[in-house]
Amino acid sequence: MNWIGIIIGFATFVCIGLFHPIVIKAEYYFGHRCWPAFLLAGIGTLAASLVTTNEYLSIILGVIAFSCFWSILEVRQQYERVRRGWFPMNPKRKKEYETDK
Repeated sequence: MNWIGIIIGFATFVCIGLFHPIVIKAEYYFGHRCWPAFLLAGIGTLAASLVTTNEYLSIILGVIAFSCFWSILEVRQQYERVRRGWFPMNPKRKKEYETDK
């Protein structure tokens, strides 16, 4: 039996599941301008994926890298969801939302 497909599928599922709340918390605490952190994390894990000799770890690092890249888009969309009132606004950053209207 070859379990690698199931293992990689599960790792992808967990990665996507973890990045959803990470994006929400990052936007809440740091604002939508935190996207460079996701870019750097994505570039770092992509580079690690390229130099890793273990192919399974390389695949998982690649999934994490592209989840970071996708999170760049999601942070901006989360910002819009907060502006629409669908998610709670951080009261310490209320002026940021008011100036972008």
